Amino acid sequence: MHSDIHFLLHTYRAAELHDEATELRPTRPGIRHRMGWTMIELGLKLTQAPPARAHAPRAV
Repeated sequence: MHSDIHFLLHTYRAAELHDEATELRPTRPGIRHRMGWTMIELGLKLTQAPPARAHAPRAV
């Protein structure tokens, strides 16, 4: 299949899926939904934190 045609079909399918998801999306997310996304965001922040720096040995 030609790459331009493949890309065009992918774009149309992505638009269809996006429209279907919009129709099924609840109007106001519940507490479990909000807590779940908050936990995911927190986990991503923790995994992307810079590593702790090692302390240099002190000269006596």
